[in-house]
This record gives sequence, C-alpha cells and structure tokens, in this order.
Amino acid sequence: MFLQRFIKNPKRVGSILPSSRFLASKMVQSVPWNDVTTIAEFGSGTGVITRFIKLRVNRSAKVLLFEIDDKMRSDLQTNYPNFSCHSNACYLTKIMNRKGIDPLDCIISGLFNFKSELRETLLHQITEALKPEGKFIAFQYSLQMKKHLSEKFIIDKIDFVPLNFPPAFVYTCRKKEGI
Repeated sequence: MFLQRFIKNPKRVGSILPSSRFLASKMVQSVPWNDVTTIAEFGSGTGVITRFIKLRVNRSAKVLLFEIDDKMRSDLQTNYPNFSCHSNACYLTKIMNRKGIDPLDCIISGLFNFKSELRETLLHQITEALKPEGKFIAFQYSLQMKKHLSEKFIIDKIDFVPLNFPPAFVYTCRKKEGI
C-alpha cells in the first residue's frame, strides 16, 4: 500500500517504502515513556512507528496521530481506535485546544522534506505545542536540518540508522527555554 500511495502522490508520501523497524525502534528509544501523558506523531503512514508507541505509552496518555493520506489515516483509525487521528499537522495547536490537551511531552516526526514555508509552519506548531524541555524526535535522510533545528532546540544526539531505506538520521532534541 505504501508504494501505491507514493506513486499516486509522491509529494505527500515522502518515500517509496515505510520506515524500517530499526528506524522505528530508534525513534522511540529516547522517549521518557514513564513521564509521557501527551504525545503526537507526524506522518504516521502505515503505523510502523505508531506500533512502537502503542507498546510503550501509558494507556491513559493522549496520543495524536497525523497522516494526510486518507487511506492510511483510515487504516490508522481502525488499527488504533484509542488514538486520535487527524489529517494535517499544521493545525496541531488548534486540535489540542479543541480537545483540551495540555502542552505535549513529545512529538515524533518524519515530516521535513517540504518547501521551507510548510517546514516553518510545522516547526512553529511544534514549538508552540511542546512543553518546556519537551522532546522532539525527528528523522531525516541527511543532516541538512541540523543547523536549523539547533536554533529552536537543544540537539541531545543524532543517531545514524543504516538499516533503513534510505539510511536515516534520528535527531533527539529538547525545546529550548523561552521558545
């Protein structure tokens, strides 16, 4: 299904294959799961990372999933009925306000292969939505975002995941004070 959705709309689906289990595992590794009461995942796709979130998150935690592809989002709603599924991460803070959700403890994302205007909108939503010192964990296929991310976040570490196609870098960041 992932390849079909990529062929149908390559600008919305960022890769021909979903993330590997190795990448998904690395993405959730740095999350302080015992302290997480609110978390969002951007670009949930077929749920590769979502499965890892479900295994680790407290049952009482509020989980927001964002997937723009209608078919994948529908599958996510079916497979994760206790999680709240939405189409557009650009409206994260509005959705949080509507649902009465406090600032997020963590955001996990693979959404950054966009034009700068959309990327800036997403970064603004992320910094507005995260609590002070909140975790932002993102993967990229290059290190091009390192300097840009360091303006708004403390980058705790960057891990390389070779067992993914294409190989990826996982940024583990914390929201800077005063942002």
